[in-house]
Amino acid sequence: MQWETVIGLEIHAQLSTQSKIFSASAITFGAEPNTQASLIDLGMPGTLPVLNAEAVRMACKFGLAIDAEIAGTNIFARKNYFYPDLPKGYQTSQMDHPIVGKGFLDITLEDGSQKRIGITRAHLEEDAGKSLHEDFHGMSGIDLNRAGTPLLEIVSEPDIRSAKEAVAYVKAIHALVRYLGICDGNMAEGSLRCDCNVSVRPKGQAEFGTRAEIKNVNSFRFIEKAINHEVQRQIELIEDGGKVVQETRLYDPNKDQTRSMRSKEEANDYRYFPCPDLLPVVIEQSFLDEVRATLPELPVEKRARFESEFGLSAYDADVLAASRELADYFEAVNAVCGDAKLAANWVMGELSSLLNKDNLDIEQSPVSAEQLGGMILRIKDNTISGKIAKMVFEAMANGEGSADQVIEAKGLKQVTDSGAIEAMLDDVLAANAEQVEQYRASDEAKRGKMFGFFVGQAMKASKGKANPGQVNQLLKQKLEG
Repeated sequence: MQWETVIGLEIHAQLSTQSKIFSASAITFGAEPNTQASLIDLGMPGTLPVLNAEAVRMACKFGLAIDAEIAGTNIFARKNYFYPDLPKGYQTSQMDHPIVGKGFLDITLEDGSQKRIGITRAHLEEDAGKSLHEDFHGMSGIDLNRAGTPLLEIVSEPDIRSAKEAVAYVKAIHALVRYLGICDGNMAEGSLRCDCNVSVRPKGQAEFGTRAEIKNVNSFRFIEKAINHEVQRQIELIEDGGKVVQETRLYDPNKDQTRSMRSKEEANDYRYFPCPDLLPVVIEQSFLDEVRATLPELPVEKRARFESEFGLSAYDADVLAASRELADYFEAVNAVCGDAKLAANWVMGELSSLLNKDNLDIEQSPVSAEQLGGMILRIKDNTISGKIAKMVFEAMANGEGSADQVIEAKGLKQVTDSGAIEAMLDDVLAANAEQVEQYRASDEAKRGKMFGFFVGQAMKASKGKANPGQVNQLLKQKLEG
């Protein structure tokens, strides 16, 4: 039997506000445990929450960016459950009246095609604290610093059909919230995490299968691996005569498997009711117009511009627009050198390789955009060859100055004097007289292979400084003259 996978994702994006959603407590990552939790965050008697207006603004930004309906009136509710890291006994969230309604996001698949993923809703809520299980001698510790941190929960339609599509969608959301400046997207710190709802059904069947939810997956790689494992688990279970039960599962990356955590709760299990301490939030059109005016150029718009304005391929445009910082770096390089294709090649090639090797973000690049653009100018004006440019780039990465400083200090300027190149070629041919005779006595096919030998000898003799184009032209004339 052929099976079809059905996936819906719930992404929790931690909003980059200065304080929590209902209090003035800080949200600095890495602070000493329980130093950033106020009486309001703990829901102590006599305290009242006050909504953070910046969290509302950020949620509206996201809603406008996905072409969603923004609710004129949205209401906070209490989601009741009991867990040690939730001292209030409830989480303040939104249920029936979320701030962001239906929208969509277009993603790019591996084959370059586009797919539209529906977004059901995005709602504001507060985060819970964190249970710690290490170093407590068989007990658990509770850190409430995270309690009350503003979250935007983004819920997709079940439109995703594979683990790779799921990763493409999460990457698109990750890029979007970073472009908007509403979330830093740091998955290692939990700023963006994902719950994966996974089910399978016989191909062609309209009815959905029973889903399992994999909670709190915090890397693109783990999302793909967790979904693939869960799909295989469900298929094998059904084919062996079993039934998938609706439950919450955890992904264990060390064992590459999901395991049962608890039975899946329904909405009525949480006994939602409107929060009596918070008034309905009314959003006026003038406020939305003000927020819309602050929207940056979004990833899909930037990709399209890179193709139309700079003539880049769809693939290059997609890679460069994947993050706002990378796109800005590329545009800064191009502004200096005036050659978008060369700039794209160097940013996606040597620079990306360097950053990956040293595990650096683009903001930490040891080669500035101005330095890289200046080096590309020296390739364009034939001061250096592409091969020498790699030596210059390495020197710049090691802090040895600008391209001009490195070229001057190391004597790397390309030889373009025809007379000097001709004299060098005469020496090369004289030292390889036997190969010259073989070349001239050979047919066209063999000559093509042997020509590369002479080019190699010439570049070696010039220590890579001779202009390759001139070497090829003059060498051909001398060998066939």
